[in-house]
Amino acid sequence: MMRVLLVLALVAAAVAVRGADGAGECGATPPDKMALKLAPCASAAQKPSSAPSSACCTAVHTIGKQSPQCLCAVMLSKTAMKAGIKPEVAITIPKRCNLADRPVGYKCGDYTLP
Repeated sequence: MMRVLLVLALVAAAVAVRGADGAGECGATPPDKMALKLAPCASAAQKPSSAPSSACCTAVHTIGKQSPQCLCAVMLSKTAMKAGIKPEVAITIPKRCNLADRPVGYKCGDYTLP
């Protein structure tokens, strides 16, 4: 877990140095920077049998409320990948959190949100 947080912090610093290029999937915040909010999901995004924490579910719900495109971009971001988040597992978190307003059937890269 500590390694994941360290990787997320280092990537965030690199993203901050580059700056934002304007509005994207997550508005003015780049998906790589937004991915830092998924830190509580580190275990749940690596192991499908791991129950997401309430902090993880809150983070996923907050990101998903912006838009399905933002949630998808965050889950597929370089920051998430470098932290060891597996997209095929991460996309199952909204369902595992029982989020009623999750974007069921939304196509996220090679994956579809269940």
